[in-house]
Amino acid sequence: MQYLSTRDSALRVSAQEAIVRGLAPQSGLFVPETFPRADLDAWKNLSYSELAEKVLAGFLTDYSADFLHTATASTYGAAFGGKAGETVKVRDGLYSLELWHGPTCAFKDYALQLMPKLLVEAKKMLGRTETTRILVATSGDTGKAALAGYADLDGIEIEVFYPNDGTSEIQHLQMATQKGENVQVYAVQGNFDDAQTGVKKVFADADVAAELEKRGIRLSSANSINWGRLVPQIVYYFYAYFRLAEQGAVEWGKPVDFCVPTGNFGDILAGYYAKQMGLPVGRLVCASNKNNVLTDFLRTGTYDARRTFYKTTSPSMDILISSNLERLLYHVSGSSEKVAGWMQELSATGKYTVDAETLAKIQQSFAAGYADDADGAAEIKARFDGDHYLCDTHTAVAFRVAETRRTDAPMVVLSTASPFKFPRDVLTALGGEAPASDFAAMAALTAETGAEAPASLRELDKLEVRFKTVLQPADIRTAALR
Repeated sequence: MQYLSTRDSALRVSAQEAIVRGLAPQSGLFVPETFPRADLDAWKNLSYSELAEKVLAGFLTDYSADFLHTATASTYGAAFGGKAGETVKVRDGLYSLELWHGPTCAFKDYALQLMPKLLVEAKKMLGRTETTRILVATSGDTGKAALAGYADLDGIEIEVFYPNDGTSEIQHLQMATQKGENVQVYAVQGNFDDAQTGVKKVFADADVAAELEKRGIRLSSANSINWGRLVPQIVYYFYAYFRLAEQGAVEWGKPVDFCVPTGNFGDILAGYYAKQMGLPVGRLVCASNKNNVLTDFLRTGTYDARRTFYKTTSPSMDILISSNLERLLYHVSGSSEKVAGWMQELSATGKYTVDAETLAKIQQSFAAGYADDADGAAEIKARFDGDHYLCDTHTAVAFRVAETRRTDAPMVVLSTASPFKFPRDVLTALGGEAPASDFAAMAALTAETGAEAPASLRELDKLEVRFKTVLQPADIRTAALR
């Protein structure tokens, strides 16, 4: 399997090279040149790690079978407590794919517990001996998951940049207390888009690359702009479908809809890839919060980031520039020239409009909707009162949007984070009075609902805060050259 750039389809690299590089030249993103076909009948009874091995083998053809077997088996075992791909019935026709049973209590664990293994193996196979410096812009969850995955790995350094005052207290402490000699964490004055734009500029800066090369360092990424982040996320769409079929919730071969709380468009794009492989996916519903640039685009074909940025109670979705949409645009338009033009227009003017044919193809697979903070809070209460199901603020957005986009097919909502990562907002939504501290709120939420907070979150306030530096976006370049 070869990978090409969304902005230059003439470029071809291996999976190993795509994962080591992270970003293609001219800020393009690597995409697979074809989609392997899934063997649904042979895969339906596999364990999660066995299924991951099969899915990855179709895309990562230059990795050995032995390596993929060992890597997936060691990733999706004890770290997920036997709950990898946990699919829970909320009520008839509505299901929750709980993706937060990993070590950092967010869906990013599925990729970022495996991706470090893919990167280290790729460097070994390519004979690369330089230090890999990973730069990560995060709206909250990616940062901690990446730090946990890469901490103290030989030949790897990682720098994480998150929006100052743009995450929950829990998310901030998960990053700021991270242990490891090879990790560095910075708060960025501004929002996620400021951090992400700053990191992308560093990747595109030839002078930075030249200076680091003199020191035996090359840059890479752990954001979902890196193919190694996306490919593991394809797996849980298959696993959820198989569990619904096993339970008799869907007739074998009939479609299932998925509703995904969406910021950077990576998680929902993985569902599109599963569909291209032959999984009976009906509609992929893109659920946005008040920063609803994706909702407008999927309805009109115009992507306009020139709008007010809102800080919401679902901060991991507080994004106006959704990087992975570029990959979808390439797949449906088939033209790297078109994609490069749209991305240049976005950079220059803050907006672009796709042609009618491209939009029509997108709308064949995708629907969209959004919910503001009040809608999300109401949904948290409705799901707990009506179904005794407790969810976080991001999952609540998806539940609310799912209700407005239901078809006759079963609907699976991707639950992307533990409710205890945002305990004050969840407690307030249930009608309780939230304490000032997230940790007091966790205890109150347990008392209110009977649900137990994960130990890794309860103990955060006892850890040393190691990282306190706040940067301006323009200083990201300097940090990358440290």
